Amino acid sequence: MKLHNELSESELRRLIRERGICLAGNCKLHIYGTLRCRSGKRMKTENRVFFVSEQEALEMGYRPCGHCMTATYKRYKNGSL
Repeated sequence: MKLHNELSESELRRLIRERGICLAGNCKLHIYGTLRCRSGKRMKTENRVFFVSEQEALEMGYRPCGHCMTATYKRYKNGSL
């Protein structure tokens, strides 16, 4: 997990381009989603964290976003994730 505030603009772009970052999350709400999520783009940068994989986000106690990851969120709600 990487905090947005600890990354420079160029380092963040490089990590996204090299697939070192695949998902973003909100550290206050413990929700993760895609980098293109409309809800995720509105969050404050001090609350934003980045993950390499979905497994990493789940291990850290985050849940899927209901907007950009609808199918995964439904599986999470049903307890099958």
